[in-house]
Amino acid sequence: MRVKRILAVCGLLVLLIGGISIGAELKDELYPGEKQLYEAAKKEGRLFSYDTGPTWANWQGLFDAFKERYGIELEWNDLGSAATVARLEKEKNNPQADTAYYFMPFGQLAKEKGLTEGFKPINFDKIPDVLKDPEGHWFSIHKGTVVFVVNKKLVKDVPRSWADLLDPKYSKCIVYLDPRTTGIGYAIVMATAYAHGGSIDNLKPGIQYLAKLQKAGNVRMIEKTTEYDKFVKGEIPIWITYDWNGYRAKYIGGLGDDVEIVIPKEGTITAPYAISLVKGAPHPNAAKLWLNFIMSEAGQRIFAKGFTRPILPDIELPPEVKDKFLPKEDYARAIDVDWVKAHKVQKEAADMWAAEVLGQ
Repeated sequence: MRVKRILAVCGLLVLLIGGISIGAELKDELYPGEKQLYEAAKKEGRLFSYDTGPTWANWQGLFDAFKERYGIELEWNDLGSAATVARLEKEKNNPQADTAYYFMPFGQLAKEKGLTEGFKPINFDKIPDVLKDPEGHWFSIHKGTVVFVVNKKLVKDVPRSWADLLDPKYSKCIVYLDPRTTGIGYAIVMATAYAHGGSIDNLKPGIQYLAKLQKAGNVRMIEKTTEYDKFVKGEIPIWITYDWNGYRAKYIGGLGDDVEIVIPKEGTITAPYAISLVKGAPHPNAAKLWLNFIMSEAGQRIFAKGFTRPILPDIELPPEVKDKFLPKEDYARAIDVDWVKAHKVQKEAADMWAAEVLGQ
C-alpha cells in the first residue's frame, strides 16, 4: 500500500514537472497572445514549410528553436522560388503547404495568382514598406548580397571582379543557379546588369555578360537548387551566390581560410527573401505561430547567427558573427533595387537568359 502511494506521488510529480516545463516555456511570452495561439496550434500538431532547405539561410537553426519551444513537428522541402509558386498553383484546390518562402518578387507573383492569404505577423510595422505587401500576403524576413565564394584549395588566384571571371584560367570553375527557377539566379542576372551599366529597365548588359561567361567555357554547372553541400565537399571552385552561404561554409561548414568571399569591384546588389501564409493552409494556427516566431527578435537573431541579415532594423548582430563580415566599405558596393518593379520583368528576363545563354 505504501509502495503504491509512493508511486502515485512520484507519478503526480512527473506530471507536475512536465506541466511546469511546458508552461514555463510560454509563461514568458515572446509577444502578447502567443500562448493562446500556441494552444490552438498544438491541436493541429504539425505544419508544412515550403522551400526552406535547412542549409539555406540558417533554416535549420529556426527549425531546431521552433521545435524546442513548441514541440510542433515541422516538415519542409527545397524547391526553388519559381518551383514553389508552381507547386502552390498545382495544389490550389487542395493546399498542402502552410507557409511558402521565396525570393521576394515571387511573393508578389503568388499573391497575384491568388495563392496567399493576408497575415500580419508581429513586428510587421517595422518592415520597410517596399519590402512587404500592405495586407501581409508576403513580407520580407531577411536579406543577402550577391558575391563570389571561392574555394582557395581549387582556385589559387582569387577573382576580384566580374571581368576577372571571364579569364580562361577559370575554365569550368563557376557555378550558379538557374534564373528561370530560382530567386538567386534572377538576383545574379540583376547584379550583372547593374554592374555593366544596366538596370531593371535594361537587363540586357547582364544577360550579355552571362552569355559571354558561358561562351568562354568558364561555367561549370547551372544548378536547380542550392549547392552548399557540393561546395563544402570541394566540388565547386567558384560559386556565385549570397554572402551568407560563403560565411556559413567558412565558419560553420569547417572550410575556414580555404574560403574567400568577394564583393566584385564593379558592384553587386542586395536581395530580400519573403514568406507567406498559404491560402487554405491545412494548419493555419501552426503556420501563424511559425511566422510570428520567424519575425520575433529571437527568430531574427537566429537568422543573424547564420550570417543572414535580419529584416528588422533594430536587431544587433550577435558578437560571434559581427566581426566576421567583410568591411562596410566592401558592402558599400552593393545596392538595393526595386524588387516589386523587378517582378514585372522577371519572365522577360528568364526568357532572355534562356535564349542568350543557353540558346533555347
